[in-house]
Amino acid sequence: MNSTIHSGRRLFLGALLMVLAACGGAPAGDPVHGKEIFVECAGCHKLQENSTGPKHCGLIGRPAGSVPGFDYSEAMKNSGLTWDEKTLDEFLTMPIAYVNGTRMGFAGLRNPQDRADVIAYLRQVDADPAMCP
Repeated sequence: MNSTIHSGRRLFLGALLMVLAACGGAPAGDPVHGKEIFVECAGCHKLQENSTGPKHCGLIGRPAGSVPGFDYSEAMKNSGLTWDEKTLDEFLTMPIAYVNGTRMGFAGLRNPQDRADVIAYLRQVDADPAMCP
């Protein structure tokens, strides 16, 4: 193989690896689309009050199983999780597999972009005192 072509490929692969590392591999979230997807969650989760599931205001940064007044499964209370972008992304992929014994019967969001969008929406509402006082 021509050394010029070989060098070009190495430069391309190096640049590609740098771009992938800078991106962190996770898609950027769109909170507008995330709000649309959250409609599916709203059957069980409200922002400001507990329902079938615990409230979601203040979710990011909160230890799992810690909302006062909500009756969590032992599995969730003892999970040791703190909700951040990574744990939410992993959990929302397939909740019952991620926390074995959770009461959350939702099958999960298979699309990584949908998960990123829901997480972006939750981050946005957390920062909005009108939505999450």
